[in-house]
Amino acid sequence: MLKKLALLSISTISAFAMHYAEININDKDLEIGAKLDIGQFNPNVEPDTFFVGAKFLNPKPEHSDPHVDIDPLYELNFLLLKPIGDLGMKFGMGMKLNYTENFSSLPLGIEFQYKIPAEKLIPMYLYGSLYYAPEVLSFSDAADYLEYRIAYDIEVIENGKFTLGYRHIDTNYMPSSDVVYNSSWFVGFKIGF
Repeated sequence: MLKKLALLSISTISAFAMHYAEININDKDLEIGAKLDIGQFNPNVEPDTFFVGAKFLNPKPEHSDPHVDIDPLYELNFLLLKPIGDLGMKFGMGMKLNYTENFSSLPLGIEFQYKIPAEKLIPMYLYGSLYYAPEVLSFSDAADYLEYRIAYDIEVIENGKFTLGYRHIDTNYMPSSDVVYNSSWFVGFKIGF
């Protein structure tokens, strides 16, 4: 009987865990990403707590400073995410490996998620993240890396969210070149599966 209850509770928890795919666009930039929930593949990992993912960003010079041709950014990421209390807040620690033709770094960061308590109206969420790589975690021609993001999501259909957000990615090169790689607002979709 206990085995059946344990199996039922694990199945119920797994039903709420999800992989995510997203696309973010504006008039110039395209960003595509995905996160996989490791808890769905490994029974030793609690669902909805550990994610691995990848992202591709193809920005245009209009959202960079100086306005020069820039290479696409490729990223692999890892995130450990845990709820804080019962108020709808989650906090995470993560790491990324990002790469362009002349720049690569291994930034460390923090993320938060907050489910706005208005479920009777429509499910809404706030997201934020901050990642930084000092010189010791920067490679090739990189001196350091800073990225921060904020986003507001509305779950318009079950497992389908509309997102409005802002991203700022600052890349510094050796010996002393500061490049705002991308600074722009975006809209997009997030799909859970």
